[in-house]
Amino acid sequence: MRDGAMEDRLRRDRDALVEAMLPHVPFDGWTPGCARRAAADAGLEPEDAGRLFPAGPIDIVAHYCDLADRRMLVALAERDLPSLRVRDRIATAVRVRLEAHAGERVAIRRAIAVTAMPPHAAAAARALYRTVDAIWRVAGDTATDFSFYTKRGLLAWVYTSTLLYWLDDESEGQADSWAFLDRRIGEVLQIPKIRGRVERAFRFAPNPVRTARAFRRGAAQFRARR
Repeated sequence: MRDGAMEDRLRRDRDALVEAMLPHVPFDGWTPGCARRAAADAGLEPEDAGRLFPAGPIDIVAHYCDLADRRMLVALAERDLPSLRVRDRIATAVRVRLEAHAGERVAIRRAIAVTAMPPHAAAAARALYRTVDAIWRVAGDTATDFSFYTKRGLLAWVYTSTLLYWLDDESEGQADSWAFLDRRIGEVLQIPKIRGRVERAFRFAPNPVRTARAFRRGAAQFRARR
């Protein structure tokens, strides 16, 4: 079997096992034991769980996030995103990703508990980066300068804060979460404007170094004339 075909088979098996785990995760967590017990539901053998996810819970959770990202992109491909403003493309992407997992909020809380463990910090950061990068790319971002990183950093804050709010949102249709998301995006969009105002203010403000030098020169000249 060629490498590409092997990778596809591996991904399908991982997808199937994660899906099979979801009904059990609220009770058993994202654990290797849960994966072994769910293997039969995915048409796999119990020992396949260790082969598919050798790093254990964080490996499983990272793949769960990857699966959610891929499904988000498939769903967004059916939307007319280019007709929307950039802020609305971002909001739509975040909303689509969360709404697809509305019935999995307990599993998501369990996943957050796994990623919050200090040894898993790097893997958790990579998973979050992949999500926000996927959202920016589907929104049409082509930045290659420093703004590439600032956009993803700001969206990571927007996405994470919205996710945490959404997990406890009992409003009808999670309307409060979408209003919260819109406010966070609005705040982020103000940052470039604020930065521009600050830069313009400093451009016309006296340079403190030059001012100090001029003061010292003036003082020296005054002393010389005395």
